[in-house]
This record gives sequence, structure tokens and C-alpha cells, in this order.
Amino acid sequence: MPRFIALEGWEAAGKSTQAYLLAEHLGAVLTREPGGTLIGEALRRMLLDPGLPAPVPRAEALLMLAARAQHVAEVIEPVLAQGQDVVCDRYSGSTLAYQGYGRGLDVAELARLDAWATAGRSPDIFVLLDVPSEVAELRRAGVGDRFEAEDEGFRRRVEAGFRELAAADPAHWRTVDGSMSIDEVAVAVRKAVDY
Repeated sequence: MPRFIALEGWEAAGKSTQAYLLAEHLGAVLTREPGGTLIGEALRRMLLDPGLPAPVPRAEALLMLAARAQHVAEVIEPVLAQGQDVVCDRYSGSTLAYQGYGRGLDVAELARLDAWATAGRSPDIFVLLDVPSEVAELRRAGVGDRFEAEDEGFRRRVEAGFRELAAADPAHWRTVDGSMSIDEVAVAVRKAVDY
């Protein structure tokens, strides 16, 4: 049975690298959010470009969910229907952590909207790459996108949100120490999804 696995975590946690390595290991289709489709990539540019005006939190959440709805319909569902695994760099956990915990929107309401936008499609496993703040800070090379430019308070709320989400649903979330070497994290991620 094909599996849908999402890698989650704060900026500079190593998600993109580990998603790539896991997809390669599993022979899975690798995709990302926001993005993964032409519409999703256009929305990604709008959402992340620090040169554009920042959307209000509700608009930001709805743009993320619009990108996800397109992504599920165009990429995730068709790939799973063909019997192939999907590995996604971010998914609904990021919406709940960033727009919910980070921006202060109602997490339960966001979860309901996400379920509607995705027609209930949720990953079989979320892998949270948990990296101490000081390690993430060392990995970041200057200010990148709008989220990377957020203040310390926002970052701490998002980190706490990810940890709360993982603790509240151990059946679907696995936490991996992302501060190890790339190879060590890759081994730990493979173990986390091996069921």
C-alpha cells in the first residue's frame, strides 16, 4: 500500500535535504509545499517573497490551503492512486504550526479548513525534524524568505506548536533530532517511517 509521508519543522531544520534523501531511498515521488504544481509555485512566490506586501494571517492561511488543495488534486492523490509513495517537504503540520501557533489563528478551525481543502487527505506519517534554535540559527545564511525573517517570538511559537502537534498525535507523528549529521538524520528518518 502506498504511503504519504510529510517532513515538518522550523526553518533550517534540514527538511528539504531529508525529504530528498528519503524519497530517493523509498523510490517515492518528492514534492513540496507550498508548491508542487504551477498554481502552487505561483502562490509560493507570493507567500514567501519578502519584497511583496505581507498578507494578513487569514489570507496567508487561505493561500496556503489553496496551494494544498491544488497539490492534493494534481499530484498527491494521482501518485498514491498509481501505487507509489509520496514524500512531501511540509504539509498541514506547517499550516497549524505557522498560521495557528505562530500567527495566533484558531488551530482547530485551521485543521477543519485543511481537512476540507484536502478532502481529508492526511499523511500516514509526519516526521518532525526538531533542531535546537541555536543550531538552526547557525545553519541559516542570512535572511531568506518572509518566514525566515520573522522575529524570535514567532519562531518560538512555531517550534512549540510543532512539538505540541507531535506530542498530541504519537500515532502519526515521529520526532527526529535534526541536529545530527545529514547521514545520521537520514538513518533516523528511515527508521521513523519503517513500519
